[in-house]
Amino acid sequence: MITATAHEFFLASAAVAGTLIGLLFVAISVSRERISGPDASEVHAVGAAAALTAFTNALTVALFGLIPRINVGGVAEVVAILGLLFVVAGLIRVIPAWRAKRLRLGDLVFLVGLLAVFVIQLIAGLGVDRHTQDGSDLQTICVLVVVCFLIGIARAWELVGGPNVRLTHQIVERLQTRNEAKEPDGPDGV
Repeated sequence: MITATAHEFFLASAAVAGTLIGLLFVAISVSRERISGPDASEVHAVGAAAALTAFTNALTVALFGLIPRINVGGVAEVVAILGLLFVVAGLIRVIPAWRAKRLRLGDLVFLVGLLAVFVIQLIAGLGVDRHTQDGSDLQTICVLVVVCFLIGIARAWELVGGPNVRLTHQIVERLQTRNEAKEPDGPDGV
């Protein structure tokens, strides 16, 4: 049973997802060369698809959550399975680049994140099916909708070439700058 609060959440989420999907299409058109050009990266192509998958997952769950007497658990299960298939396809697509050492493990973190989201969503969907009166699994699905927004936004940011503001990146950059400043000028320290 969908509560009034969950209904309001799904209504707002559907609007947000629709807007983000529109903005993603703009980002893809602006960054077309990074995705499908001659110097395109597998990571960017899979990242664009990952953003669309995350946003579509959120949109689908939210829209079906607005339909009276629709089992959101069943919808969450179906889109989670489709999402898992996407992650498998994404991993297959980037394996050649991984073997050629054109990718780092950090480049694939978003796929691991999506994998976790879809596994948890599948489990929560099954929980909603089994315990219709218990709201904790429905709450988990709602949280995962938000997580999908965050993953999609992060992938879209990277897609358009936004600066990397991750904490680990900032620390490594600062340490490199500091070490370069401490290095002697020449081989003899001159």
